[in-house]
Amino acid sequence: MTNPVKIVAVLTARPGAADQLRTLLEGMLAPSRAEAGNLRYDLWQDQSEPTRFVLDELYTGSDAVAAHRATPHFQAYLAAISDLAERTAFVLDPVSA
Repeated sequence: MTNPVKIVAVLTARPGAADQLRTLLEGMLAPSRAEAGNLRYDLWQDQSEPTRFVLDELYTGSDAVAAHRATPHFQAYLAAISDLAERTAFVLDPVSA
């Protein structure tokens, strides 16, 4: 049995790039949610810093993450994101009780 994998990415727009960043991130929602191994893909915007966005992703396992990263929409995101934002991503495993 594989464990689910959660990814939390914090993206802060570079000066003047907030609208482009938001458009890029919103464009990721539908295709990412449609992936077979995706359980959740949500975009949040910081109330106190509107140029900061948080992606909250949940996948069935590491194979689903790898499949996501191989998609054309993720590759387009990867090609554009460095110009638009500073990004910190956390790839998380569940903690068993």
